Amino acid sequence: MEEPSGERLQKVLARVGIASRRVAEELIVAGRVTVNGAPAHLGQRVNVDRDKVAVDGAPVGVLPGLVYYLLNKPRAVVTTASDPEGRRTVLELVPAEPRVFPVGRLDYLTEGLLILTNDGELAQHLTHPSHGVEKEYLVSTDSDPSPTAIRQLREGVAIGDGEVSAPARVARRAPGVLRVTIHEGRNREVRRMCEAVGLAVERLVRTRIGPVSDSRLEPGAWRALTAEEVRALAVNAPRLGAKSRIG
Repeated sequence: MEEPSGERLQKVLARVGIASRRVAEELIVAGRVTVNGAPAHLGQRVNVDRDKVAVDGAPVGVLPGLVYYLLNKPRAVVTTASDPEGRRTVLELVPAEPRVFPVGRLDYLTEGLLILTNDGELAQHLTHPSHGVEKEYLVSTDSDPSPTAIRQLREGVAIGDGEVSAPARVARRAPGVLRVTIHEGRNREVRRMCEAVGLAVERLVRTRIGPVSDSRLEPGAWRALTAEEVRALAVNAPRLGAKSRIG
């Protein structure tokens, strides 16, 4: 009998850094791995060009050649592939090949961490509202926020066009400096939140995406995400809870 084509699932999971082959086998036996939405089984073979693999419900990129970059976006750089005004883009700051795209956006004047990848499934997972991946920012404002303003930001404020921000975690770090953590991806949301409570943003820096942060990465610099970081991003969703820790 002809052997089914494809790679053994546990080998694929180990190759992309999800877990060692032994731990991958344990995940499969525990029912935590699916292929095309169905529970996987030991020894199952997958076609990496076609099959959809997930661990704890989070998609896992299994195609060869997937790359994941963490960029510290400087001020005055656009988060697009090209710009009709000729401004510098984030793609000019990372390797040209393989071609990647930014996951989410940071506006022109906002600085900080941005993920770029060619893994469409992970990008969709990180940007889908239902997953609620946290983004943390340091916000410098033109005046010291009052306790009332901070409370309003924590509860949610009207940010225009009939939209209301979701409750956020907000802490005063220093006079005129806030740490704001949100889990939505609306356009210019943190700036609009601050404007709603009478604060003008003077500087806005994203310092964390889900479990990933890097205070040593210089503005304009990038590095490859580690396999551990990619794995943590793939399973970073509140609905997974403690089960999301693989291995």
